[in-house]
Amino acid sequence: MNVKNFVVESIDEMKNKVTWPKYASLQNSAVLVLVASLIFALVIGLIDLTFENIMTWFYDLF
Repeated sequence: MNVKNFVVESIDEMKNKVTWPKYASLQNSAVLVLVASLIFALVIGLIDLTFENIMTWFYDLF
């Protein structure tokens, strides 16, 4: 299979065979990813803060 044939078939597949999502669906997915990322970052931040406080308390004992 030559490169030109591959490129032509790839373009045809992207135009005619791939089902692209609607703009509203993309917006909903983007919002969901942003909210999930924010929640995940907050949880990891709280875990880090808690661990830091526990380690500080522990080292202050000695």
